[in-house]
Amino acid sequence: MEFKKIKPKKIYEEVSEVLYEKIRTGELKPGDRLDSVEQLAEQLQVSRSAIREALSALKAMGLIQIKQGSGTFVKKIQPNQMDFPLSTAILTNKKDVSHLLEVRKIIEVGAAASAAIHRTEEDIQAMMQILDEMKRVQGHGELGEKVDFQFHSAISAASQNPLLATLLDQVSGLMIETMKETRRIWLFSKKTTSEKLYDEHMQIFLAIKQQNEEQAKQAMFSHLSNVEEILMQYFELTEAIK
Repeated sequence: MEFKKIKPKKIYEEVSEVLYEKIRTGELKPGDRLDSVEQLAEQLQVSRSAIREALSALKAMGLIQIKQGSGTFVKKIQPNQMDFPLSTAILTNKKDVSHLLEVRKIIEVGAAASAAIHRTEEDIQAMMQILDEMKRVQGHGELGEKVDFQFHSAISAASQNPLLATLLDQVSGLMIETMKETRRIWLFSKKTTSEKLYDEHMQIFLAIKQQNEEQAKQAMFSHLSNVEEILMQYFELTEAIK
């Protein structure tokens, strides 16, 4: 008989599961304010960094909202969100990010094709406004990241498929919340890189606007492949200087 190897859990994964279970069972209700990082660390007898990483994972799942200066609050959630595996919110290394990018390719290439078929004039106007903003914030890491997320969300909305839009938002949210801040800034703050990303988004937009399904698929695949290449370069660079 063969058994799957059991991997030891990291401290923050255990903390995530404790808080996740309290939300799932209703012990922590929508609107409830969580104790501070310091209080949670003391109660659970773990480090503050473990608490912060656990909260990041729960935020990536859309279960909590962190308000600067106010605290951390449980969000109102749909029942299906509690079926979203916690482990998928723990994405911190090169292999994990590569797997997530593969999932994005599978979903978003299809979403771009669907958007090309079903988009409305309102969808086109929304994407144009986002692209204008994207051009304006080139070289600004945090702003560039935010607008990038908005563009991909607009594509999923243009598919007119609410299930696809929800799934895509979850995957994109994981991409944002679980990647280290330095990695994200590295991707969006380099001007030459952000200009290239803008051009790629424009190609996707034009294909959707022209309702060219095949071209939309190709443009999206090319864009996500480039993002993957850039991020893998980051990993290689940071691993080389460790």
